[in-house]
Amino acid sequence: MAIRTGETIDAALANGRPAFIGYLPVGFPTVDRSIEAAKQIVASGVDVVELGFPYTDPTMDGSVIQHAAQQALDNGVKRGDIFRAVEKVSDSGAAVVVMTYYNLVFKYGVDNFARDLAQAGGAGLIIPDLIPEEATDWMEVSDSYNLDRIFLVAPLSTDERIRLTAEASRGFVYAASRMGVTGVQSSVGSDAENLVERARKQGARRVAVGIGVSTPDQAKEVGRFADGVIVGSALVKALEGDDYIESLDRLSKVTSDIFSGVEQARHVA
Repeated sequence: MAIRTGETIDAALANGRPAFIGYLPVGFPTVDRSIEAAKQIVASGVDVVELGFPYTDPTMDGSVIQHAAQQALDNGVKRGDIFRAVEKVSDSGAAVVVMTYYNLVFKYGVDNFARDLAQAGGAGLIIPDLIPEEATDWMEVSDSYNLDRIFLVAPLSTDERIRLTAEASRGFVYAASRMGVTGVQSSVGSDAENLVERARKQGARRVAVGIGVSTPDQAKEVGRFADGVIVGSALVKALEGDDYIESLDRLSKVTSDIFSGVEQARHVA
């Protein structure tokens, strides 16, 4: 049975901290090394792993993730590698979701993708370019295979849009801290806390914040009001470099440092 994202977030909150959600693309720097890297971030504190399915035309990914995804594509990463990675990483004890664009799911067949993801032990999908009104097929098969469906809201989302998203989501709602693409930022969008509050008012049970969270202090700040802290580009950037062992050590340190911020988020001085 897959480890569910909602249960994982609830367990972290019960321990007095938000969940730490980490993103890495499958296939960077190679498939096997990306699996090893994903296991490493779990060992360093990550509760939920987002495994990225590299795509040629991303709309949400910033330059760091685009570069890594392109390297994975150049290396020949395939759909089957994604499911193999899910299986291997879920064995490490983390909840594992796949982040992908809908064209890749649709091309394979929504039911086929959901079936293979469930069989691999995946918890669900994050599909940033899919909105609930256009997700009828995905909603049906996610129910059939008991998969989490994680939709996004943003600062410019209307209350009605947030309500529809909260109703359609299972596991958690992904709150984008600011408009734009992912990437390491010097500060987190000032609208993030307000967006989390709005999402909760519209029925979201759990809200995790991502886009721009890249330091322990930012993780601490976001974790003060969010149920989950999502970090992507900072982890991918740590894995860059020609010396893989050195990169893996750097990834472990960056992850551990950010986890320290997550742990301190709910501490009262």
